[in-house]
Amino acid sequence: MEATIQEFLDYLTAERGSSDNTIAAYRNDLTQFDEFIGGVGALSAEGGWEGLTRDHLINYILWLKEREYASATVARKVAAMKSFCQFLVRTGASDDNPAEELDSPKVKKQLPTTLTPDEVERLLALPAQIGNTPKAVRDTALLEVLYATGMRVSELASLTLDDLDLAAGTIRCTGKGSKERVMPLYAEAAHAVQTYLQRGRAALQGGNAEERTLFLNPRGERLTRQGLWLIIKGYAKQLGLEDRVTPHTLRHSFATHMLNGGAGLREVQRLLGHANISTTQVYTHISQDRLREVYDDAHPRAK
Repeated sequence: MEATIQEFLDYLTAERGSSDNTIAAYRNDLTQFDEFIGGVGALSAEGGWEGLTRDHLINYILWLKEREYASATVARKVAAMKSFCQFLVRTGASDDNPAEELDSPKVKKQLPTTLTPDEVERLLALPAQIGNTPKAVRDTALLEVLYATGMRVSELASLTLDDLDLAAGTIRCTGKGSKERVMPLYAEAAHAVQTYLQRGRAALQGGNAEERTLFLNPRGERLTRQGLWLIIKGYAKQLGLEDRVTPHTLRHSFATHMLNGGAGLREVQRLLGHANISTTQVYTHISQDRLREVYDDAHPRAK
């Protein structure tokens, strides 16, 4: 049964182009489901997934709810099971799809957390205030690039020297589904990256001359997504913003500030790498809320 899960994960990677984070989430969710099914004796390893029924799935969902899993987490696990059951039918491992009419828990959609332009300025300025070390120069550059482009932290971690075109003031990244996009860098961000290349990266790289990743850790190796998040979290804590900052906060702030500044929804969609414009539209709600605040504060008839 574990072999079938691995076949499904391989399919997601090869055929669907799913990201490493998606694969890891599906692996964890389906492994947990497999352990639950085995634990209650619902299915035998010899029989495989052929005997899986809708009742098995519902019992698993109830088990999750009894343990007070968040509705968003349950919804993600249900989505994993649905995709897996479709795969079982497609590959002939099962004749019927027990998840075909399975309802997902309703998840209240929350607006992304954003920072004000002033808070972003304070965050971006903090590394230089702390010192002029290679790490501080690196941190200034990576924060500037995140806010300049709105890219995901995982995309930032994957950048290489070949993705830079500082003469043109652009940077290229590979997003979900291996889709590439090229984004402009404002002058200050491009300058921060140039300074990092001249004064920070070489010091961090040490003897690891073959490494092409843009942002490096003190061992001269690729800075991981987790490492990047710890850096951002550390600076946010110094500003008292740790409760409002997540790995995607600068991405959310970028999108909201772009829309507030007059950028079109389609332009922001392209910059963020969203496949569906409905994903980008969530930021219009944030923009309208901010507009309401400004209106109420400024308009004499609103007081």
